[in-house]
Amino acid sequence: MFKRFSRDSSSGASSSPTGNRRFLAVSSTALLSCRRALAAGPFAMKLAVSLTLVAAVAPSVGCGNTLYAISANAASSKLEEARELNAEQYAPYEYYLAKEHLEKAQSEAAEADYSDASNLAEAAEGYADKAIRLSREARRGAGR
Repeated sequence: MFKRFSRDSSSGASSSPTGNRRFLAVSSTALLSCRRALAAGPFAMKLAVSLTLVAAVAPSVGCGNTLYAISANAASSKLEEARELNAEQYAPYEYYLAKEHLEKAQSEAAEADYSDASNLAEAAEGYADKAIRLSREARRGAGR
């Protein structure tokens, strides 16, 4: 049913399982459901193949917003901690960089660009960490 080996068009050599070739990976469960559907008729076969593809693709679709949410929550809590330590006064550069990066991350997430949003949220967390550290050092130096 599936072609396991292909011909390399440039050299004419057959591919091998150990070579740098692509293989169609089908789980035994999906293959079994396709065989049952094939016995039931063409519509059932199309349905089984469609459901198999949806099941294979679905887990990879929902990861971006989850990773962004984790990064944004961490950055937001760090930014709040920095604000409580008066980082606006003691480390204004780092505090406002963190704040602006987090706002831009939220803007990117609103446009469903979760990769950039996650990267910006991670940068915001880094700047917030630095603002926290600098604020604590400044407060210790001031005797507070």
